[in-house]
Amino acid sequence: MKLRLIDVITALGGTLSSEGAAASVPSLSAVGIDSRNVQPGSLFIALPGENTDGHRFVGHAFSRGAAAALVDRPVDGPWATLDLRQPGALMPETLGQPLCLLVENTLDALQQVAAWWRRQFKVQVVAITGSVGKTTTKEITAAVLRQRFVTLKSAGNLNNEIGLPLTLLQLDDSHQRAVLEMGMYTLGEIAQLCRIAQPRIGVITNVGPVHLERVGTIERVAEAKAELVQALPADGVALLNADEPLVAAMRGLTHARVFMYGLNQDCDLWADQIVGEGMDGIRFRFHYQGETVHVKVPLLGRHSVHTALRAAAVGLVEGLNWEEIVTGLQDVGAQLRLVVVHGINGATLLDDTYNASPASMLAALNLLEDLTVGNGRRIAVLGDMMELGSQEEAGHRLVGARAADVADFIVTVGPRARWTAYEARAAGQAPGSVRAVESAAEAISVLRSVIGPGDVVLVKGSRAAHMDDVVAALAESYEQGHEG
Repeated sequence: MKLRLIDVITALGGTLSSEGAAASVPSLSAVGIDSRNVQPGSLFIALPGENTDGHRFVGHAFSRGAAAALVDRPVDGPWATLDLRQPGALMPETLGQPLCLLVENTLDALQQVAAWWRRQFKVQVVAITGSVGKTTTKEITAAVLRQRFVTLKSAGNLNNEIGLPLTLLQLDDSHQRAVLEMGMYTLGEIAQLCRIAQPRIGVITNVGPVHLERVGTIERVAEAKAELVQALPADGVALLNADEPLVAAMRGLTHARVFMYGLNQDCDLWADQIVGEGMDGIRFRFHYQGETVHVKVPLLGRHSVHTALRAAAVGLVEGLNWEEIVTGLQDVGAQLRLVVVHGINGATLLDDTYNASPASMLAALNLLEDLTVGNGRRIAVLGDMMELGSQEEAGHRLVGARAADVADFIVTVGPRARWTAYEARAAGQAPGSVRAVESAAEAISVLRSVIGPGDVVLVKGSRAAHMDDVVAALAESYEQGHEG
């Protein structure tokens, strides 16, 4: 990490008591919010949380070697305090002990430092948002850009008001591009993230019924996502999904150049002849400015062609050639969400338990349909989907109807997923091949007696449904190493 403590103090309006004081200010090894992960030389950010408060752990952070802690109230202990609540606060001449930096609000201060640090570099930022597919798009886009540029990307799904600033603080002079995921729970959050990150390229994946309990309507979700294209500069580029009407409509909301991608030939970049090859990936054709490029990529499910389109579109906008783009698309490590696991009784488990929405459920079921199962069966284990608001019943029923088309046996988990079971039966699934249970433990009991050799078992649901417990119980040998 190149960030120094003096940089943090400067970003927050502090000054040195003399030029010689800078020599006593330590470099920083890391910035973190969990005292358990603090390493010597770190800056610890004491953030308040729903269940605890980081201020309780300032002493623990210092005991692990933290150089400084960012706090918004005095914390008693044998350490110095620099009050940055007043502009021009003077940094002590020497530092013989750890230092608390006192600010009005630690989250605001973290974001202020990140915004200041980002402005120190000429790096070009690519921001990605949408209801589904943000993280995989981010990973594959970074894989493409890495073919030519030194690229920073947000780790995992660090896409919120805390994670994005922490990612930006990793920037250094070597970085030429940064690929950042932007999530939201309500209006105004993406706009705030854009003020911090200053993206020049913005990618919108889609708009779906996610976080409706907080936002209200799908139109409001679209309004929140559109904050990204509205924040782009006039010399920027907005990459929009032409196959999503709510996304395509955003072209009138930005001053940036618009680049459309999708599955029809009116787009700037489009794809056709899409063939799902199960666990071997997908193949299709790209079309761009009169060129046709045949591609096979290790992405799972036909829906992943949109992921490939997004990453390729960023590559084209950034001037990469097709060889570089296709090489980046071959990065097998970028397929994050779904993990294939050997199950009990000779079955194969498709662990897609990170999270769920109607769109991602349908995509996972489409993948299950693409798979060749031989003498085995397709089994769908589908849990509750959360935060769907007024679309809760309709979303679960939509999944149930599709599951009836695809699966030979269906297990639903949770009270909301009962709508999925009802709709599957209404769509023609034999009553005996649909089981609705309330908990992951009940699902495990049912599945232990049902799955057999050659079966392919899709397990998917929101994290609150504990579908990962189902995978762990049914796997022959399972390492909790996948994202989420």
